[in-house]
Amino acid sequence: MPVVRISRGSFKPEDYERIKVRLDESEQTLVPAIRTLGGCVHYWAGIDPTTNTMVNVSVWKSLADAKEMETLTPMLALAGEFVKLGVVFERPIANYETLWQI
Repeated sequence: MPVVRISRGSFKPEDYERIKVRLDESEQTLVPAIRTLGGCVHYWAGIDPTTNTMVNVSVWKSLADAKEMETLTPMLALAGEFVKLGVVFERPIANYETLWQI
C-alpha cells in the first residue's frame, strides 16, 4: 500500500496573501524537482484562509520514496523561505501507512 505524506504549516491571518502567492509560485521549482524522485504517485499543495494553514499532501509508492523529500534541496530551501515569511511547520512531518483506499 502507498504512503501518504502530510506537511502542515500555520501562519498569521495577515500573512495569508503573501503565503498564498509564494506557495503558488513554488510550483515552478518544486514540480521539476519532485519529478526527479522515484515513487511519487500524487502531490498537492494547498492553503486554507479560514485556519491560516498550508499543506503539502503527497502519495508515494513506499516509505523510502516519501523520505526522499527530507533531503530534496529545493524543498529545504523553500521551507526556509516560508519560515522567514512567518510559517510555523509541524514537526516531524508525518508519513502515514495506508490501510485502505477507494
